[in-house]
Amino acid sequence: MNITRLDETNRVVERKDAPLFNADCVREAILNAFIHNDWVDLNAPMVSVFSDRIEILSYGSLPSKQTKAGFFAGKSKPRCRELAEIFLQLRISERSGRGVNKIVNAYGENAFEIAEDFIRVTIPFAFERQATPLGSEHKNGQESKQNQLSRHDRVIALILSEMRANPKVTTVQLMAKSGLSKTAIQNYLRELSGNGFIKRVGSNKGGHWEVID
Repeated sequence: MNITRLDETNRVVERKDAPLFNADCVREAILNAFIHNDWVDLNAPMVSVFSDRIEILSYGSLPSKQTKAGFFAGKSKPRCRELAEIFLQLRISERSGRGVNKIVNAYGENAFEIAEDFIRVTIPFAFERQATPLGSEHKNGQESKQNQLSRHDRVIALILSEMRANPKVTTVQLMAKSGLSKTAIQNYLRELSGNGFIKRVGSNKGGHWEVID
């Protein structure tokens, strides 16, 4: 999916290739998500692809005795040391902790969102992907079953990801994230509740969502 366009900006002689995103940064972000994920609650990292960005989310905040300054300085303290050692032996990753620095150099520290219970890395695209919005209709009023399933699965993954990151997420926030109508979001919530994937704890106003894995 990492398509390339030709960048004519300030061209004198040669044109430059402009990829949709920095593949090395995405790779490092995914590796870090697995190595630093809090697996105690059996929540796996989430990779979400949108029309303008990729989001890689891992559960759990910074490890014990790890500071934001040390994190951005590249001082690696993997939460899952055994998994980190396996990746190292397979030569999938390095012990140097240069992944964070690589992402910061390319996209800045704002690419990282460090919360109390999750860390999210956002990799913006260099240009807009030509993709059908989740809430739009096909030109001919029809879609193939494959596209329908793909869209359905993407919405389900998005809703579950948002609920894990913020159990108090509202219908309005899910509408903004997905581009879908209120009715469509409510239909997805009923489907997820009916199939036992989520449940509402407390009242509609003061309660929260619980994802059942």
